[in-house]
Amino acid sequence: MTRADPFAPRLPSPLQEVGDNRFARHGLRLLLKRDDLIHPELIGNKWRKLVPNVEAAGGRALVTFGGAYSNHLRATAAAGRLLGVPTTGVVRGQELAGRPLNPSLSRCAADGMRLHFVERSVYRRKTEPETLAAILRAAGAEGAYVVPEGGSNAAAVRGCRALGEELRGHTDVVAVACGTGGTLAGLAAGLAPEQRALGIAVLKGGFLTADIQALQERAFGARSGTWTVDDRFHLGGYARTTPALDAFAADFGQRHGLPVERLYVAKLLHGLVALAEEGAFARGTTVAAVVTGRPFP
Repeated sequence: MTRADPFAPRLPSPLQEVGDNRFARHGLRLLLKRDDLIHPELIGNKWRKLVPNVEAAGGRALVTFGGAYSNHLRATAAAGRLLGVPTTGVVRGQELAGRPLNPSLSRCAADGMRLHFVERSVYRRKTEPETLAAILRAAGAEGAYVVPEGGSNAAAVRGCRALGEELRGHTDVVAVACGTGGTLAGLAAGLAPEQRALGIAVLKGGFLTADIQALQERAFGARSGTWTVDDRFHLGGYARTTPALDAFAADFGQRHGLPVERLYVAKLLHGLVALAEEGAFARGTTVAAVVTGRPFP
């Protein structure tokens, strides 16, 4: 490869079995699908979702959206730096403008991303055509290729289908943390008919099932695969954590030598432990948890 060298991935991503008594005592096997090892900077589902969008952009500048701690903004900024493509990040919260940048946004800026802050009321309407056009004009990003918040669109969903295909024949259930739902929408479509996908929502609201079905309809023309969403483990909403979750993540990491990202992966693993205790999985079931990212330094 030449131009695509910076995106060279480690695929298929590793699949490792871990011995964990919290699953074994219920007759379950736990596998970790290490998508966090796909690429050193475009980690996990970010690689699977962003690369198809970069290809669709055809060399145009990229503009995308996120909160002040958005992993998606960081990944988009890194992609722009790797390929020499200009990027603009539209950040939720006009009150952040002029303040010192947090470590996440500092990394975006260091990778060359131009940051444009908008009021939260405007941000909520960003998918409306007139509001989007006004945001792009104000950000100096007219003509740029728009990647939606979280990177979830039809191109991204089709890119994530390979994740399900890589897991065919290896597991009964595949579980993944869900923000916008694009990863679940794609991987469910890639699984074999006898497999099922489970999404653990990291946002509250109960809207993901409809959103995921809409993503699949745009990507594939219809709902695809067998999948469900459990929205009981978000701990109050996106980026909400508790001392108990932090302790769980630290313990899991020590047990299995895995740095556990808190906003998505910790909630996924914590949810799976709770589901195992509830008897949600029949004895003899193999469960694969998709590790979609790792803690940023």
